[in-house]
Amino acid sequence: MLTQHESVRMINYLYTMIEIMQDKVLNDKVALVTGGIRRIGAEIAKRLHLEGMRLVLHYHSSDDDARKLQDALNKDRPDSVVLIKGDLLDFHKITHLAQESINVFSRLDAVVNNASTFFPTPIGDTNEEDWNDLLGTNLKAPFFLAQAAAAELRKNQGTIVNITDVYGVRPLRNYSVYCVAKAGLTMLTRALARELAPEVRVNAVAPGAILWPEDDHDEVAHQRLISRTPLKRMGTPQEIAQTVLFLIRDAHFVSGHVVPVDGGRSVVP
Repeated sequence: MLTQHESVRMINYLYTMIEIMQDKVLNDKVALVTGGIRRIGAEIAKRLHLEGMRLVLHYHSSDDDARKLQDALNKDRPDSVVLIKGDLLDFHKITHLAQESINVFSRLDAVVNNASTFFPTPIGDTNEEDWNDLLGTNLKAPFFLAQAAAAELRKNQGTIVNITDVYGVRPLRNYSVYCVAKAGLTMLTRALARELAPEVRVNAVAPGAILWPEDDHDEVAHQRLISRTPLKRMGTPQEIAQTVLFLIRDAHFVSGHVVPVDGGRSVVP
């Protein structure tokens, strides 16, 4: 029978071994992150790279930001990050994005559907182009990208993480099309979790107030929203990235779920 001192040493040893295993579990695995160059996408990329993953970072037009992020990450681990530029409204680009990712590193283990468009669509002022843009980027692209990557993800017991939004369940005035798209992405998460099981886990993260839109400078509205958030603060991109990491690395028995990272916003009127 172990003494108390020996028991403590054994527990500490086991915790150390668990930490070591966690540190190595993602080494050299490959993640594709759409919209992975700026804002939340960049933080997700940095966090997964820190865990040892190789990255394929998709972006649309931010060439300078893309090269800066790639150079910074490759400085830490040479040849661990590649860039793929493309418009996710181009159906052919969506369908080829997964295969291009596989070709680069000869495997694909995780897809993070982070790319998004967000702009108001007031009733009476919304046209078909607006609808196609918002549904295309936020819903159509994740579906067809998942379909294109499914065989490789099944082979590698991989995972998909979609970035939804608290407004997928709590409609935002004047943003009805965006809300519809994110609500669809929530259902797509659950549907894919069933379709791709048991080999592939599919989950989502639903951010609340994390970053304001770059053209939104309404401080009164910002403070009003924070005051309605139970934790009384904004979240950070790092908190989203940490949740994505959890769903990829640690949540081995979790699939078909949406994790709100919203400071409690989704549980209040």
